[in-house]
Amino acid sequence: MEIKIVKWSEELKDWLISVCNNTDRSYLTDRLPYPYTEKDADWWLAMVKEHDGKDSLFRAVVADGKVVGNITVEGKTGIYVKDAELGYILDKRYCGKGIATKATELIVKEAFATLDIVKMSSEVFAPNIASKRVLEKNGFALEGVLKDAAYKNGVIYDLCRYGKLKN
Repeated sequence: MEIKIVKWSEELKDWLISVCNNTDRSYLTDRLPYPYTEKDADWWLAMVKEHDGKDSLFRAVVADGKVVGNITVEGKTGIYVKDAELGYILDKRYCGKGIATKATELIVKEAFATLDIVKMSSEVFAPNIASKRVLEKNGFALEGVLKDAAYKNGVIYDLCRYGKLKN
């Protein structure tokens, strides 16, 4: 399977909507609206255009010519300006195939080569074994567990904080 990451564009808007509406939301932030509409996609693509390549990277995950996910490295501000937050989603029909692991490898290389950062971080719901494995396979280290740090669908979760240094 050929896996690559590509810049988001207007031409990929329908793919973006499809991915966002077909992802497993069990361990996702509530930042991602549902249902994900054309208006949501228009807002997001405008934000991407403003920030991509400057302080953040936003990429479509493509497997065998189909957009199957989204992966981002979002820059932070203030005293955290040298750190960036890694996040990803996949269409649930494509999970468990190594796609997120490869996409993470690709965006980590690109982000450290192009953004003015020294670290990447990611917070994962403690029960989300698959996402923790994606990070660990890409050299991210568990830096700590934030106890009772997230509330989703009536459940309080611990968050596992992972980090990877540029050097």
